[in-house]
Amino acid sequence: MTGQARVSLTAFIADEQDDPHLGALVDAVASACWSISRIVRKAALDGNLGTTNCHNVQGEDQKPLDILANDEFFRALGQCPQVAAVLSEEVGEVIWMKAPKRGDFTLSCDPLDGSSNLDANLSVGTIFAVGQVANDGDRTVLKTGRSLRCAGYAVYGPSTMFVLALNGQVNGFTLDEDADDFVLTHPNLKIPPETSEFAINASRQAHWDDAVTDYVEGCIAGEQGPRAKTFNMRWTASMVADVHRILTRGGVFLYPADAQNRSQGGKLRLMYEAIPMAMIAEAAGGAATDGIAPILDIEPQGPHQRIAVVLGSSSEVSLIADGYR
Repeated sequence: MTGQARVSLTAFIADEQDDPHLGALVDAVASACWSISRIVRKAALDGNLGTTNCHNVQGEDQKPLDILANDEFFRALGQCPQVAAVLSEEVGEVIWMKAPKRGDFTLSCDPLDGSSNLDANLSVGTIFAVGQVANDGDRTVLKTGRSLRCAGYAVYGPSTMFVLALNGQVNGFTLDEDADDFVLTHPNLKIPPETSEFAINASRQAHWDDAVTDYVEGCIAGEQGPRAKTFNMRWTASMVADVHRILTRGGVFLYPADAQNRSQGGKLRLMYEAIPMAMIAEAAGGAATDGIAPILDIEPQGPHQRIAVVLGSSSEVSLIADGYR
């Protein structure tokens, strides 16, 4: 950024689109992420590590920071009169903030993705997607990803970054903690079409379908294998961290349906994990599929629906999808 004019997130949004209400909503989400980043950094000092005695709607143990992050989101969104509905991983049903009018917004979010990493001081994040109400009184929140206005995530690592997919482009903003401002540092992010890295939870290998087993074995066989090159495997157990790595240096992320989770549809949630990340991947020149269909084309059936996810470099996603055919 040396010698270049600083571009704030607020100024960038104002330049990119002419809907001030959408700009205000993105600013509110960024404000929530700024607050969550502070809570995450002080978690050990404030006694907010470990787990609670509560479970979320998926039956998963809630961390104290899961609850605090969710509260921050609703606090920030409460300042946006154009937000009609919010779907959060931590809440069982869609929360209607007002009677919906045409042009109002809906928001789906995972307030704190990867919270199992908190006690180990590894990167975690926030994922969100913004939809829009089509007509007065329309309470349809379950729409395909093609209808989204924007999507993004924040990653809380050595620095806090806010990554936004808007108008077919992906841009990354880094939090300047001295100025309390997100500044454009990674313009027009692109996923390289080819890669030599993949991310998968290898502990589930016994449950994989043949298509996934064949793909992974082909990668780890190295130069003597069918891919004729060396691959590295990376796995953080935080979708935000794994996808952020792919967005900045290439790769493919797999959390497939397998023999153990297929009855649930997969592991990851469609509305507030798979769809937002798929929008980001496609806008950055990559691809995202459930193994059969593009994720952005899938019709949601429920607010907490689970799905298989393969996303990242387009050539690798295509190769994996071919294995399912």
